[in-house]
Amino acid sequence: MNTKELQEYHDRFDVIRSMDSFVSEAVDNKLLDPDDCWQPTDFLPDMEKEDALDEVKKLRERAANIPNTVITSLVGNMITEEALPSYQTYFSLIFNEDKEVTSDKGWARWSRAWTAEENRHGDLLNKYLYLSGRCDMKKVEQTIHRLIYNGFDPDAEKDPYQSIIYTSFQERATKISHVNTGKLADKAGDTVLSRICKQIAGDEARHENAYKSFMTEIFKKDPNGAIAAFEKMMRKQISMPAMLMDDQESKSNIFIDFSAITQKIGVYTTWDYAAIIDHLVKYWKIETLTGLQDGFTKAQDYLCRLSDRYKRIAERMKVPEEINLHWLSNPKFSF
Repeated sequence: MNTKELQEYHDRFDVIRSMDSFVSEAVDNKLLDPDDCWQPTDFLPDMEKEDALDEVKKLRERAANIPNTVITSLVGNMITEEALPSYQTYFSLIFNEDKEVTSDKGWARWSRAWTAEENRHGDLLNKYLYLSGRCDMKKVEQTIHRLIYNGFDPDAEKDPYQSIIYTSFQERATKISHVNTGKLADKAGDTVLSRICKQIAGDEARHENAYKSFMTEIFKKDPNGAIAAFEKMMRKQISMPAMLMDDQESKSNIFIDFSAITQKIGVYTTWDYAAIIDHLVKYWKIETLTGLQDGFTKAQDYLCRLSDRYKRIAERMKVPEEINLHWLSNPKFSF
C-alpha cells in the first residue's frame, strides 16, 4: 500500500467513525427488540406437547413432496446461513475499532444485533431439515463445519466501503433466494416451509435496507471514494459467501453444483445478479451523482452499463442437464 492508498484508507475510516450515531439509530429503528422477534420454535412442532410426534409426521409428509433439487438448494442456503460466525468475525475485524465486544458504539451494537437476528435463520432451517428426514444430516453438519473452518473472504481488501457494498448486495441476493425457495415450497404443497422462507426473507429485506442506507450516507460524505469502491467491487464480481464449502469426498465442486442447482430451478440466477446491480445503481443514484472529480466519471459510466452486460451473459447462460445433488438421504422412510 503506497502513501496515497494509505491516506485514502485512513480517510475512509474517518468517514466510518463519523457515522457511529447514524448506525446506532439504525439498530434502534431498523432492527427489532429481541423480545419482539420471531423464534424458530414458532414454526416447528412443539416437542413439549402430546401431539408433537403427530406434528413431526405431518412435517415429514409435507416435506416428502418437495423435489430433490429444491431440498438441495434449501440445504445450501441453510449451510450459508450457518456460517454466520465467519461473517460476524469479518465484520468485527473491519468495523469494531475498539475490539470491545460489549461496546455501546454504533458499529459494535450493529454487529451484535444484526448477528442475533441472522442467527435464527440457520437455526430454523437446520431444525426443519433435520425433522424432515430428507437429508443426510451428518454430511450437512460436516459441510457446515468445513465452511466455517475454511473461512470467508469477500475480497473487499479490508476496505469498509467495499465491505458495505458487498453486504448490501448479499442481503438482497439472500432475500431473493429465500423468496424464490418459498414459492417452490408453496408449489410443492409445503405451506409451512413457504412461510418460513418468507419470514427469513423479511429479515433480509430489513437488513438490506439498513446496509444500503449506510452506503447512501457514505455517498453523501465521500462520493468519489464511494463510487471508486463500488466500481472496484463490481469489477471483481461479488463472490458468494459459501464459495469455500467442500466435503473432501465429492469428485465435483459442491459449491459449483449448489450454484448450478439454484440457477436451474430459478432460486438465484444470473438474471438476479444483473437485477441487483441495476437496483443498487438506481438506489444510490449513480447516474445523476454530482461532485465527482476527474476520472471518477469513468466509474460512473461503467456502473450504469454493467447490468446490461450481465443480462447479455444471462441470455447466453447454459446450465448443465445433469447436476450432482448433495446432502440427500434415502427418500424412503417410515414413521
